Amino acid sequence: MSDLEIVNRKFNDLNVCVIIPTYNNGGTLAAIITDVANYTKHIIVVNDGSTDDTVQIVRSFPFVDFISYPKNVGKGWGLRKAFKHAIVKNYDYAITIDSDGQHFANDLPAFIDKLEGVPNAIIVGSRNMDQASIPGKSSFGHKFSNFWYKVETGIDCPDTQSGFRLYPVQLLKDINFITLKYEFEIEVLVRAAWHGIAIDSVPVSVHYEPKETRVSHFRPFRDFSRVSILNTFLVVIAFAYIKPRDFFRSLFQKKKSKQAFFQQLLSLDQPPQVIAFSIGLGVFSGILPIWGFQMWLGLAIALIFKLNKPLVVIASNISIPPMIPLIIFLSYKSGSYWMGNKTQNMAFSTNLSIKSIGQHLQQYIYGSITLAVIAGLLAALLTFTLLKLFKRKAVSAF
Repeated sequence: MSDLEIVNRKFNDLNVCVIIPTYNNGGTLAAIITDVANYTKHIIVVNDGSTDDTVQIVRSFPFVDFISYPKNVGKGWGLRKAFKHAIVKNYDYAITIDSDGQHFANDLPAFIDKLEGVPNAIIVGSRNMDQASIPGKSSFGHKFSNFWYKVETGIDCPDTQSGFRLYPVQLLKDINFITLKYEFEIEVLVRAAWHGIAIDSVPVSVHYEPKETRVSHFRPFRDFSRVSILNTFLVVIAFAYIKPRDFFRSLFQKKKSKQAFFQQLLSLDQPPQVIAFSIGLGVFSGILPIWGFQMWLGLAIALIFKLNKPLVVIASNISIPPMIPLIIFLSYKSGSYWMGNKTQNMAFSTNLSIKSIGQHLQQYIYGSITLAVIAGLLAALLTFTLLKLFKRKAVSAF
């Protein structure tokens, strides 16, 4: 049995189809379909309102499952339509490949091989973005998108903008997506991760035509704007709901909640700098002038940088009621450094409260940020020094 026959059988056994979204790519579409058909005949082409000869081209391949609608809506809408169609056809997985010729069908076996090791995951085809032929806007968008994806999910993904992917479509059917254009490929990755779907990757080749002959429907200003708006929306949801949800889920799992909490809290096998930074971050966020949100900010940062979250939460409670008068007083004192001749003196009193902040607010804000930085650094430095000292004594005693 040849290699192509083996791959073809795996497509059948694993119940995988290939989705080709297209919009006015008549010059390359036939070649893409022909190349993909060498590996599988389970092909779905979705025509997003093309005005060229796309319809005639696809109809020349009678084995292709064809979805077509007259008005161009966007790549995201086309993929969503194709996913629903694949689900109706009872496919478990769908590999998406662009129709403009930048992807190569001979990378399809790599997705199948990866799928056998990581079932039920989204597998992203990771491009080599260091090639000289990569357009500058693509390189920038690649780094921009990867950064925000890490912020929103805590997951490293090497190429969040690649359109060459394998999707477990049956696991996506209950997610209600909202985007219609290129930004859908960001939304689906983020929201899939929030639903617990694993994200993996496999290296793939990529080809970009020279600038003079390159056909692209990506509009930098409009599409980057849409992506930026989407990322803003996703970051708000991540910090306000997803990250706190995941944190408390990890703490309050049945039977293991207390054990997990104390195991993480007392995980002395963590590097001293991680423990020290966790405590320093907690103290820093606990003093910041964002009363009511201090713990949540510290927790969100801890989730992003994989710090000791219970330690951050505990240290952020430096702003408990008995400490509030002292924090407010020291904040005003620290703020005097920045106010110059406008400095207002405040006498220390146990009656100082959050209501006192309204008096000379600017001095308090400047001072509380200054105090937060200094106290956080001192807490981290003191913790690190003590951990190193205790470790040295433990080694000596042993």
